Amino acid sequence: MQALDTDLDRIRHRRDHLDEQARVDELTTQSRVIADRLTAIEVEVADVSLEQRKADNDVELVRQRAAKDAALLESGTINDSKQLTHLQSEIASLSRRQEELEDVELEIMERLEGAEHRLRDLVADKEQLEAQLAQARVDLDGARAELDAAESTTRSQRDAIATTIAADLIALYERLRGEYDGIGAARLFRGRCQGCQIELTPVDISRIRQAGADEVLRCEECRRILVRTDESGL
Repeated sequence: MQALDTDLDRIRHRRDHLDEQARVDELTTQSRVIADRLTAIEVEVADVSLEQRKADNDVELVRQRAAKDAALLESGTINDSKQLTHLQSEIASLSRRQEELEDVELEIMERLEGAEHRLRDLVADKEQLEAQLAQARVDLDGARAELDAAESTTRSQRDAIATTIAADLIALYERLRGEYDGIGAARLFRGRCQGCQIELTPVDISRIRQAGADEVLRCEECRRILVRTDESGL
């Protein structure tokens, strides 16, 4: 029964320290990071897109004003030299303003292109990560199912053995398991206790040799229950 309890302890430890769970946790953390970055870049794309629309509108307004002035200049309806000079000056000013606005427009377009490129990369990373996370969860479910099956089989075997052991002996065994890191009973192997790994004295060996087959024996050093086998060295 001790061997089965040790197996159950190992199964519980394995369940608490699954590599598959660590992988899911790692990918989940990465997924949150990417989600935050996506939110930030989506906001940036929206903001820069708004900037571009405003810049496009500013350029278009200047173009329309320049085109209107140019048409008026070419119409020949203005004969006053001062008005002509003022109109020509305004057209030149509008031309410079258009160039400035187009430079701003180009800079915004480049920023938008860069932001959209980062957004596409992040979306691709997110999709890849989601696929990895989905597979990791499948692997985790599989590992858990395997452990559940092993635990169920081992516990059934353990329960079957427990029905053949006296209740007071099981109570002693369980108390010792709680006191000694889950090991309440240990084999006596070639004169050595497998619980504390200490070799028994000749006096103890003689005492054990003379004990009845149903007598409960304890290691004098670690106080665990000693289990006798054909390899006990008696």
